[in-house]
Amino acid sequence: MKTKIVPILLFSIVLILCQACINEDMVPYYEKQQPGKVVIRGYNAQKDSIQIAVDGKILKEAKIDAYIKKIAKDHEFVFYSDKAKVVEITNKVSKQLLYSYKLTTAKPIDTISFYTKEDLWIENVLAAKPGKITQAGYAGFKFIFPTLNKYSASGYTGKLDGIMRKVNGEVVGVVKNIGKDTYSDFIEFPSSLPPIIRMELVKHNTTESYINGRQVITVMLMLPNKSRLIVLDERKDESGKFLNVDASLNLVDYFDF
Repeated sequence: MKTKIVPILLFSIVLILCQACINEDMVPYYEKQQPGKVVIRGYNAQKDSIQIAVDGKILKEAKIDAYIKKIAKDHEFVFYSDKAKVVEITNKVSKQLLYSYKLTTAKPIDTISFYTKEDLWIENVLAAKPGKITQAGYAGFKFIFPTLNKYSASGYTGKLDGIMRKVNGEVVGVVKNIGKDTYSDFIEFPSSLPPIIRMELVKHNTTESYINGRQVITVMLMLPNKSRLIVLDERKDESGKFLNVDASLNLVDYFDF
């Protein structure tokens, strides 16, 4: 009789141990774990503060749960069973979702970098570097145009070029391949006085405006020994129609590249 009881007891113990490794939802207590980290670098120029949440949990600094102006946050966490983490950035007042991004174990240390203001969101800011100036006294530029066609509705979806002139009309260079999501080629030229550049936006490899029947010129400063990342931004008038293109935002003023 004892020989029969022993195997039964051993089986019961094994069964209990197996059940101890499973919770009531039939999920193992000892899930696969992997450390993760997200580096967040941003600048919020909106009038409202923004909040950053990972899987619905709002990131905080002490008691501060929202951000304005410069944002520098490193957040460490754990991936469970290779499940992705979802980062959401929202306007704290309006609750508008500004950006959503998935963190995965394929890239356990990831970076989110952005600039935001009313009606403008630029992501992957740190993915590009300012161009390197090769000669003393030169001014350098790269451009990106995230609001292309927002108000002009030009219908043109290709890359743009920028014909850059001094105030006297002299052409100092043509910057190529200005994109909606990608930066243009780098251009540099000798800086001079007055330090004003007028840039005409045209379809790539042409002298034709990207808006039919309308010349589009934007104005900016050239500064000696400075390389700039300029964000071109379509502006509207009071009726909501296209007004002009602004070139005053230089990302180098807000980020450490």
